[in-house]
Amino acid sequence: MMYTKNRYLPYLMWLLPLIFFAYQFILRLWPGLMLNSIIEQFSIDAAGFGLLAAFYYFGYAGMQIPCAIILERYGVRRILCFFAILCGLANLMFSLTNNFLIALLCRFLIGACSGIGFLSISKIVSEWFPKEQYTRMIGLSFTFGLLGAIYGGKPTNLMIELYGERMVSIALALISILIGICSFIFVRSKNHKKITHSTEQKFEIANFIRLLSSPAIWCLAIINLLMVGVLEGFTDVWGIQFMMIKHKILKGEAAGLVSLVFFGMIFGGPILSALSKRFGNYFVIAGCGFTMAIAFLLILFFPNYNYIFLSILFFVLGIMCCYQVIVFAAGANLVEQKNLSITIAFLNSINMLGGSFFHTVIGKLMDFSWGGSFSNDGAKLYDINSYKFSLSTIPICAVIGSMGIVFLALNKKAK
Repeated sequence: MMYTKNRYLPYLMWLLPLIFFAYQFILRLWPGLMLNSIIEQFSIDAAGFGLLAAFYYFGYAGMQIPCAIILERYGVRRILCFFAILCGLANLMFSLTNNFLIALLCRFLIGACSGIGFLSISKIVSEWFPKEQYTRMIGLSFTFGLLGAIYGGKPTNLMIELYGERMVSIALALISILIGICSFIFVRSKNHKKITHSTEQKFEIANFIRLLSSPAIWCLAIINLLMVGVLEGFTDVWGIQFMMIKHKILKGEAAGLVSLVFFGMIFGGPILSALSKRFGNYFVIAGCGFTMAIAFLLILFFPNYNYIFLSILFFVLGIMCCYQVIVFAAGANLVEQKNLSITIAFLNSINMLGGSFFHTVIGKLMDFSWGGSFSNDGAKLYDINSYKFSLSTIPICAVIGSMGIVFLALNKKAK
């Protein structure tokens, strides 16, 4: 009986961080579902909307290193509790405000708090599971966590149609607060030894400085940023509106198609992990980048609406987007075990800055290519040519990232 309990205890500790990781995807995708409503609500243009979307990623990226440090010191239980409750309160404030500056602050806080989800999973896995299971458990975490991203598309849009955006947003805020309370009650750390403040701070600073001196880690981080446009630039925010305008379909149908990216990611983690064992991490990452670029260009410029063809393309994009799992695995292979947490935090931080980069660039290019049309209430209307022009940055950056990983692999082989 005791053996069975101990056998499943690591999975129980993994469960609540996993639930929060899945939940934060819904908040991350929220602006994409509410694009027109947010533009009208705050009287902003595409650049302003891109800035609002980018603030989530600024918060997420900016808190990765601090969160990794405080997780090492205080453990998952207290930190996940605090950030989940704060995330719920920020989302509640966002749903009730009409002030754009407050909305920016709220999205920043939501992003900062959401970042604890993946790091908590990484911490729990490194504490409760053997080292050889790390890649498998991270892949499974992405697989199950992405159920939240799937729910954040068409199902959430259906809930909004039934109950209204404000009621759904308030409900999501309360769910986050409940996750925080449950985390404090149930989550425990396997290592109960306490470390003094000075020792912990010195350890983390030394590890971080050592990490920043690694050219290979920096290359992986920049490549990760360049290739993240499909997921964080298109799927998270701009994709639904693009599909509605390009193919004249309803929001629910567009959200369902775009959500297939996350459905593909459910399978992508295990598939790419298996391929990386056979062909190597760098080969798989490069292949993902080139494949993403081709599939995305077909979505942008293929003239006819074919639901099956588009579904396949979005599903393939989802599989390829799991290259991030392989980037984390490649980064883990470059550092010692004691530097694993800070390395994952750094790579994830630069990765999430990709969301800020793409949303800011896409928003500015949308305004640059704007045709001059206005809606009845004075908001700017953007045609399909503006979307195609702006979103073309995504496959271009994916190809550059793929070429970068090929260069890194050749350089490593030469050494």
